[in-house]
Amino acid sequence: MSVNKVHCKYHPTATLIEDIKAGDLICPRCGLVVAERVIDFQSEWRSFANDTDSKDMSRVGEVESNLKSETETSITIQQSTNVRHLDEHGNPLYKSRSTLSSSDRTLKTAHSNIRAMGDRINLPKSITDEAMSLFKQVHESKQLRGRNNEAVATSCLFMACRKMKVPRTFKEICAVSNVSKKDIGKIFKKIVHILSTSVGNATGEDFMARFCYQLGIPKLEKIAKEISKKALDDNMVAGRSPVSIAAASIYMALLAMGIKKEKKDIGEVAGVAEGTLNVVYKLMRPHAEKLFPSNITPVVPLNQLPSF
Repeated sequence: MSVNKVHCKYHPTATLIEDIKAGDLICPRCGLVVAERVIDFQSEWRSFANDTDSKDMSRVGEVESNLKSETETSITIQQSTNVRHLDEHGNPLYKSRSTLSSSDRTLKTAHSNIRAMGDRINLPKSITDEAMSLFKQVHESKQLRGRNNEAVATSCLFMACRKMKVPRTFKEICAVSNVSKKDIGKIFKKIVHILSTSVGNATGEDFMARFCYQLGIPKLEKIAKEISKKALDDNMVAGRSPVSIAAASIYMALLAMGIKKEKKDIGEVAGVAEGTLNVVYKLMRPHAEKLFPSNITPVVPLNQLPSF
């Protein structure tokens, strides 16, 4: 569609603005979208030369990625001598065929799985790229040969979330894959050993912002974070998972601020059983006055918080 052939019906003389990203033509005066999904028929060029003035340009293609192997996108042109593959003049036709090795197919499948899992739990591209990079390193090490590649890919995604400081719970990762929590845990430990890397332990604070947002109580995030941090620092909840500590801290903050929220709702968001939440809360309850932020006045006296 040509820009010259369309105009705003309310402001015919206005020069339309093109939204390149959306492909729309918009009237600058009233904001009317005059045309949608306009196709740009101009050639797209991309220069690979270091010199910006270079005339050496190539048609754009897929963005280059170091996550792919060297042969993953190779193309082989094979000449056929079969009569059915000859044209009307007897000249051989040519057929292009992508040549992917078994290793390349494994990488490609894993990358697709990681991307799909990341999309389902709204992970940014930087995290899925990190997971893909981890999978490639593990795959090339050949130390997990014979293992379920989906389990390895899922574990790499779990590890990438940890490394990028946006950890996800085992329940969240398991929900988007066909791999059990037990298998993810086992392979995760093997990957840490294979790559000789260290992944910091997740804490209750790491999950707090997301849990509070999902529960609709973002204002309690700081209170719950401080409760969780003090409980860990003073070794009140030794041996308990970060997720259950986060859930119990949120529950204590809700009670102290007089906000009603069912324990089952907290458990569903955090992915912990109601019984587990009760156990951790009972460990923290006797220390409520020490755990609660001193600069905030609770609505309910801390010594009157329920014991279960």
